[in-house]
Amino acid sequence: MSEITTTSMDQDAVHTVRLEATNHEGSFLGKNLAPKKFAANAGSGFAFADLLFGLDLGNVPTFGFAYPDWRGHLADVQFRPDMSTLVQWEPGLQSVIGDYWQADGTPVGICPRNLARKLVERVGSLGFTATVAVEIEATLFQESIHEARAKGYRDLTPLGGSAGTAYHLAKSKDWIDYMSAVSRRLDEIGIEWEAWSDEDAAGQVELNLTPGDPILVCDAWARTRQVMREVAFELGHTVTFMAKPTAGYGQASHVNLSLQRDGVNAFYAEDGPSSTMRHAIGGLLATMQGATSIVLPQITSYRRLVDLSGPPTTVTWGISNKTTAVRAVCGHPEYSRLEYRVPGADANLYLAVAAILAGVCAGLDGSIEPPQPVSDMAWCAPDLERLPDTITKAAAALEADPILREQLGDEFVDYWVGTRRWEWMQFHTAGGDPFAELSEWESTRYFEFP
Repeated sequence: MSEITTTSMDQDAVHTVRLEATNHEGSFLGKNLAPKKFAANAGSGFAFADLLFGLDLGNVPTFGFAYPDWRGHLADVQFRPDMSTLVQWEPGLQSVIGDYWQADGTPVGICPRNLARKLVERVGSLGFTATVAVEIEATLFQESIHEARAKGYRDLTPLGGSAGTAYHLAKSKDWIDYMSAVSRRLDEIGIEWEAWSDEDAAGQVELNLTPGDPILVCDAWARTRQVMREVAFELGHTVTFMAKPTAGYGQASHVNLSLQRDGVNAFYAEDGPSSTMRHAIGGLLATMQGATSIVLPQITSYRRLVDLSGPPTTVTWGISNKTTAVRAVCGHPEYSRLEYRVPGADANLYLAVAAILAGVCAGLDGSIEPPQPVSDMAWCAPDLERLPDTITKAAAALEADPILREQLGDEFVDYWVGTRRWEWMQFHTAGGDPFAELSEWESTRYFEFP
């Protein structure tokens, strides 16, 4: 990332500065400023109506639950730019990511980036440094966004042909041109990526960002999805991060995590998981029912949870076992890590990281020992605890979880649970069909957002 400051910014070469941050749903929101306005207020912040946390994906104000400031008089919150994130997005356009603060100088507790940073700092207070990586999955369609909108986001043509085998190299050139353009744009902006490849579904791609500091990786995740959308616009195609954009395969957002103490991988031990890794797993499993609400945020998120189809369906862990919810990679002093496999592609990574680190901190604090690892297939086993399979079951689990309440705070938990129940009500009263494999209501609501 650039180290440019307002004083060093060449204002003659810059015509616009774009402010960027996500809402709860993971939508990338912001506004564009003249350079003079940005330079004048970068230190004090920029006013945003806190309605940005109070609108659902149908642009309807949500009412009836916590976040008292918003329920009062629609006060402004202050966007404070994090100048370490300032980059040249394109010639003449600078962009900067920031956080939301109250007028009294306290952070907005439900701001996703604030929440993630709070948990990163909590990990630090325990003597560890966290490193995360994310796998971004998305599906590409041949049609432009305008054509997709005209068709209601349904019956679209997968870009690259109908072959959906993972790692398939015989893709048509339009698919390769798209991903090549995306990787070049990431290089230009300074976002480090490691790999991209074909995924299981037709038109689907997986893009891996380089592991790093959790907040930097979350920032890179938000910007990468923006790049993928902008490149799709430019090339006349469409991309979506829906958890299940068609009646076929869904798509995930696996999060990999390791902890370091004094520069050494704390998850590594010669004979398997270290005690630190075991306790982290214990905390992740103890909070998994409630955390599911955060990492599977939408109605469609739960349509992926089908046994034998790829996503985990049980509260389990295993060593190198991809049928479990937490996969432990052991035995390497550098690469020992945990893969949290529950999040869907529609999860807000800031919130997902916060929820995962909350479980890890609880496990380390309480020295929580996990159950025995699952060495067989974790799908279809009647004796294994299952993940919540609806948005309301997951919300109830989060509401009742004392660990996540303590770690994430009542303000966030109460407001988040309220928004998930609101989403359920909207689905059931505004045209959603619970018996459809994928309803038109979901395509309209989730295809472009988050």
